[in-house]
Amino acid sequence: MVWALIVILVLLGAGLFGGGTVLIADGGSPYYLVAGIAVLASAFALVRRHGAAALIYAGLLTATLFWSLWEVGLDGWQLVPRLIALAVIGLLFMSRSVTSLSARNRWWIAGPVLTIVAVISAAFALQADLDSGSQRVPTAVAPSAAAPTEWRNWGNTLGGTRYVPASQIDTRNVRGLELAWQYESHRPPQAIPSFEATPLAADGRLFVCLQPGIVAALDQDTGREIWRYTMPNFEKIDFSKLWGGKCRGVSYYEATHALPDCPKRILFSRPDGYLMAVDAATGQVCPSFGNAGAADLRVGMGDWPPITITAMPSSPPAIVKGVVVIGQSVTDLGSLDAPSGVIRGYDAETGALRWAWDAARPERTLLQPDETYTRDTPNAWGVLSGDDELGLVFVPTGNSLPDYFGGRRWEFAEAFSSAIVAIDVATGKVRWTFQTVHHDLWDYDVGAQPVAVDIPRPDGVTPALLAPTKLGQIFVLDRRTGRPIDPVIEKPVPQGGVPEERTSKTQPFTTGFPSLSGPELHEKNMWGLTPLDQLWCRIRFVQARYEGPFTPAGTRDTLFYPGTAGGIDWGSVSIDTERGLVAVNTLRFSNFGRLVARKDAPTSEGGGGGWVTFQMAGTPYIFAETPFMSPLRVPCQAPPYGTMNVLDLKTRKLLWSKPLGVATNSGPFGVSSRLPIRMGVPNMGGSVVTAGGLVFIGATQDRMIRAYDISNGRELWSAQLPSVAAANPMSYVSPRTGRQYVVIAAGGHYGITGPPAGAVLAFALPRR
Repeated sequence: MVWALIVILVLLGAGLFGGGTVLIADGGSPYYLVAGIAVLASAFALVRRHGAAALIYAGLLTATLFWSLWEVGLDGWQLVPRLIALAVIGLLFMSRSVTSLSARNRWWIAGPVLTIVAVISAAFALQADLDSGSQRVPTAVAPSAAAPTEWRNWGNTLGGTRYVPASQIDTRNVRGLELAWQYESHRPPQAIPSFEATPLAADGRLFVCLQPGIVAALDQDTGREIWRYTMPNFEKIDFSKLWGGKCRGVSYYEATHALPDCPKRILFSRPDGYLMAVDAATGQVCPSFGNAGAADLRVGMGDWPPITITAMPSSPPAIVKGVVVIGQSVTDLGSLDAPSGVIRGYDAETGALRWAWDAARPERTLLQPDETYTRDTPNAWGVLSGDDELGLVFVPTGNSLPDYFGGRRWEFAEAFSSAIVAIDVATGKVRWTFQTVHHDLWDYDVGAQPVAVDIPRPDGVTPALLAPTKLGQIFVLDRRTGRPIDPVIEKPVPQGGVPEERTSKTQPFTTGFPSLSGPELHEKNMWGLTPLDQLWCRIRFVQARYEGPFTPAGTRDTLFYPGTAGGIDWGSVSIDTERGLVAVNTLRFSNFGRLVARKDAPTSEGGGGGWVTFQMAGTPYIFAETPFMSPLRVPCQAPPYGTMNVLDLKTRKLLWSKPLGVATNSGPFGVSSRLPIRMGVPNMGGSVVTAGGLVFIGATQDRMIRAYDISNGRELWSAQLPSVAAANPMSYVSPRTGRQYVVIAAGGHYGITGPPAGAVLAFALPRR
C-alpha cells in the first residue's frame, strides 16, 4: 500500500507541479505549483518512511480547504474538484501500513478529511433544490367541466405565449399524472437526428411534423394515427446538410367562408422546396392551393439543386390575416455565396405569392421577370409570431453569412441582421426593425420566437413584444413601433479580431430583465472532476482570449460564452398571462472558436481532436470550433449548465432560478454516471405554462419531462422519456373526453448525447 500511495502522490505531484508552472507563467493562480511541491514532498517523506508524510499532506488538505473557500465560497460544485480527490487520497494515509510510520498519522489526516466532508455536505445542503412537498397524490380526478382547449399555433397563440387556460391539472394533483398514450412514429433513421416538433391540437386531432416532408394526424385521446402524408421521393433527400434538416411543426388554417376544397388545412414546407397544403380531415393535398397543392419555394432562388438541401424552412409558417409567412434555414457556414434569406407571404387559400421581403431590396415586394432574390441575406430559421390586429408578422433573423466572419457582408443588409423585423402582411413592407446584436460575429442570430404579450402600465396596457436572445437577454419592445419599453443602452465591447474584419464598438443591453446567461467566466470558475483536469481547464482559459461577452474571434483560441446555442434559443419563453410571469430555460455552455488563414486550412469540413471546421468559402479564413471540455470530456466551466427560471413581467425581477436536470445521463468520456444529482444539464427546447400554476418542460439531457410550481420553483412531478425531448411541450383539453393532456415529442437531438427515437407521449390524470 505504501508504494502504491507513493506512485499516486508522485504522479499527482508531478502533474500539479508541471501544470502549475505553466499556469503561473500565463498569469494564473500559484496554488497548483505550491500544491504540487507539497504532494511531492509528502511522497519523498513516504519513500524515506518518515511520519512527516502524513503531516505534510494534512497541511495541504487544510490549506486547500481554506484556499477553496476563499476562491468560491460554499459552492458545492466548485468545491468538488478542489477537495474530493485530495480527500480520497488522504484516506489512503489511514491504512495500517502507512499509520505504522506514526501513531499520529490517523488523526492528522482524519481531521481535515472529516472537515472537508462536512463543508461539502453543508454547501450542497445550502444549494439543495427543495422540491419535496406534502401534497396528497389523488388516485383519481374527475374531468374538468371546462370547455375544450385547443392549441392552434406553434406557440398556442399567434403571439407565442405558450399559455394554456386549463386548470384540470394543477399543483395539488400533478403528482398523479400518468402516461395516457405513446405514439411510435417509426420515423426513417437520420444520420443527424433531431425531433423538435410541437403538435397542434384542433378538431379533436393532433397534427405533428415527424420529419421534413412527413406529417401525421393523431387521435387526441388514444394517439392512434388517423392519416400520414409523406412527400414523393422522400428517400432521395440528402439530409446530411443543414444539420440533418428539422421540422418544428406545422400550421393550421380554417377558412371563414366556403372554399372549393380543404376548408380546414394544414400547411408546411417540404425539404425539396415546396409549401404544401393538405386537408386537415384526410391528409390529401388541396388542389386549389398553388399548383396541385404546392407553392414552389424555389422560384427566384437561383441555382438550387432539387434534392440536396441548401435552404429549407425548419419552422412552421406564421399565418397572419390569411397570409402564410415563411422563412427558411440556410446552410450558413459553407460559403459566402449562400442562398437568399428572403421572407415570403402566400395567400393561405390560393397559395399565390403576395409579397417577398428581400433585405437587399426592402422597398420592392415582388421580383421582375428573370430576377432572383439577393443571395447571402439574413435568413429567419426560428419561429415567427404575429399580431392580427396590427397586421404584423415578427421575424427573428440571423445574419448575412458566414456566421463568424463579417468583413465581406452586404452593408445594406447589416441593419436587418440578428434583429426582429416587423413586416406589414398586407404590403410586405418593413414597419420597424430592432437589432439585438450589431455586426454579429458569434452566431448570435435570434432563434427564439418573439412573444407578443400585453403589459399593464400606469397609463394603460401596452402591446409589447418580448425578444429573447442567445446572450440571455430579454428585450421588451412596443410591438406597434419597435421602440424599447425598457431602456436599451449601448455598452463598449472588446475589439480586435483579424485585420480584414470590422467590429462594432458597442452592443445593445437591456436595462429591464436581468441577463440569464450566468456570470462572466473567470479562471476560478473553471471546473473538472479532479484537480488535474481542472488545472488543464484553467490553463486553457488563461491561454485563450476572453474579455467577456462579444469577444471577437481571432487566429488564437477565443472563448465564446454564451456559446452558439445560447443563452435562450428557439424554445423561447412562456408567459403566464393571468399571473404576469415569464418562464424560461437557459443553456450555459461555452465553446472555443478560431479563425484559420485559408492557406493554412484543411480543404474539407471535419476536424480532429474534438474540433469541427467550416470552410466559409469566399472569405480569407475558415472557422474552427470545439466545446470547452476537459480531457475527461466534462465541461470546463462549473455547473449548472441548464437552468429553469421565472421572472415577474411587471417588475422584471427574477423570482426564482433552479438547476434544470440531473446527472444520470452525464459523465466523463460520455459515460452515464447514473447519479441523480441535480446539477443542471445541457438542454434544447422550451416550456409551456398552464392555468393550474405549472410549468412543464422536457428539453434535458437526462431524458425527463418535469412539472414545476410556477410560484416557487418546486419540482412537483417528472417522468422518464425514451429519448431527449428537444421540443416544446403543449397541452389541450379533449373535446370528446374533457381530459387535459400534456404532450411532448421525444426523439433525440444531435447536439445532446442520447439514443434516437420518434415518440410522441401524452400524460394525463387517471380516469375516474
